[in-house]
Amino acid sequence: MSYAIKEIFLTLQGEARLPGASPYSAVSPAAIYGPDAKKTERARNAASAIPTSSALTGPAAAAMPMPAPLVDAIETEWGAGTLRRFVVLTGGEPLLQVDDALVAELHARGFEIGIETNGTLQPVAGLDWICVSPKAGTELTMTSGDELKLVYPQPGAAPEAFEALAFRHFSLQPMDGPDVARNTEQAIAYCLAHPRWRLSVQTHKVLGLR
Repeated sequence: MSYAIKEIFLTLQGEARLPGASPYSAVSPAAIYGPDAKKTERARNAASAIPTSSALTGPAAAAMPMPAPLVDAIETEWGAGTLRRFVVLTGGEPLLQVDDALVAELHARGFEIGIETNGTLQPVAGLDWICVSPKAGTELTMTSGDELKLVYPQPGAAPEAFEALAFRHFSLQPMDGPDVARNTEQAIAYCLAHPRWRLSVQTHKVLGLR
């Protein structure tokens, strides 16, 4: 398949389970963006809940026909660093593009692989960290993983609707926007009353990181 890539960059993880680090180490993860232009109508509707442009921009923008050139570009962002390398595949909906060949190539180069998905598609085998962020109005087919990260509040996506799912960690993230202060207060209150949920704050936005 051809991988449509919007952006590749080195950064620190800014939200969810371990802000400031990857889920496995303190090494900065690289992130990959870009929804597939040939996605099905069902997947298009699911991915549309994530406000990410499908336009290819920046120096890393490309449509790469094989996984090796893509992983070459990711390695370039890391420079000489070869230990505890962690790559986050995000989107749009990354599972429209992530396949066995890409997973195998990343593992062959020594990368651990995390994915940020809305949970409407089934994952390929071999992923090291799966974070599902459900969106109201979509059909959740992925009911297990490492972390469920819920943007809060979302009408039609109450936290209690997901607590029976088989995730190791549950994170509640205040919805960004003009009401972020009120949403943060509500998320804090919910976490205090429901200790299973951990507050996820988008620290990368506070620090000016991508």
